[in-house]
Amino acid sequence: MALIKHLPRDSALQRELHGEAAEWSVTDHLLAATVDHLAVANWMFQCVNASEDGDQPDPPQPVPRPVAKDEDRGGDEETGEQDERDPGTETPEISPGQLARFFG
Repeated sequence: MALIKHLPRDSALQRELHGEAAEWSVTDHLLAATVDHLAVANWMFQCVNASEDGDQPDPPQPVPRPVAKDEDRGGDEETGEQDERDPGTETPEISPGQLARFFG
C-alpha cells in the first residue's frame, strides 16, 4: 500500500484513478487561480471605466480545470459545462457560538 500511495503523479495508476486531475500540481492550480483573478480584475476595470451608454464587456471565462474521475459532479453532457453546486447538498447550519469562535 505504501508503494501505491507514493507513486508519482504521472504514473499510469494515478492517471487511471484520478484522470487529468492527476497531472495538475498545486502550482498549476495556483497559476490558474491567478490568471482567473487577473482576468476578473481587468474586466472590472473595463466595466468601471467604460461609458454608461456603451455595451459592457462580457465577464471572463475561468481557466478550465480538470475534474477527477471519482468526483460525481452534475453538468450538461452536451456542452461540458459543470454545475457550481450539487442541488442535493445542503449548507450546514452554523450556530451563533460557532460564528463567535471563528471571528474571535
